[in-house]
Amino acid sequence: MDTHVGKFMDSVGSIFRGGDVLPWCDRDIIAGFEREIAEAANEEQKNDSLMRLSWALVHSRQPEDVNRGIGMLQVSLDRPSSPLQTREKLYLLAVGHYRTGDYTRSRQLLERCLEIQPDWRQALTLQRLVEEKTRRDGMIGMAIITGAFGLVGLVAGGIIAAASSSSSSRKK
Repeated sequence: MDTHVGKFMDSVGSIFRGGDVLPWCDRDIIAGFEREIAEAANEEQKNDSLMRLSWALVHSRQPEDVNRGIGMLQVSLDRPSSPLQTREKLYLLAVGHYRTGDYTRSRQLLERCLEIQPDWRQALTLQRLVEEKTRRDGMIGMAIITGAFGLVGLVAGGIIAAASSSSSSRKK
C-alpha cells in the first residue's frame, strides 16, 4: 500500500511543481487502490480509498477508467460532505471531463470549485488549461472551416471557368 501511495504522491506533486501538464496514473496504482478498498477496516478508510481511486481513475490514460471515475464522483456528490470534500470532488470531475474532451462541462465544474475557494491554484491551473485547449481547438476548427470554404470556392471557380471557356469555344 505504501508503494501505491508513494507513486500517487509523486504523480500529484507534478502539478504543484508548477507544471501545466496534469499527471497521468498507471493501471498498477488503480489496482492498488482497488485492493485498498477491499481491505478497508472501516467506512472512513473505505471513503478515503474511494477518493484516491477516483483520483487515479480520472488521471488514467484509459478512457474507460476516466469514465468510471466520473461516474463514481458524480454518485459521491449526492452524499453529504464538507465544502473541502465537495471542492475536491468537483475538481476531480473537472479533470475527468477535461480528459474526455468535454471542456464546457469541465469549465462549469471549475467555476463551482472556485466559488468554494477562489484562489485554489490547482483549479486555476486546470481552468487555464481548459481555456487554452478551447482556444486552440476553436482556431483549428476555424482553419478547417476556412479551408473547406476555400476548397469549395476553388471547385466552384473551376466549374465556372470551365463552363465559360466551353461556351466561348462554341461561339467561335
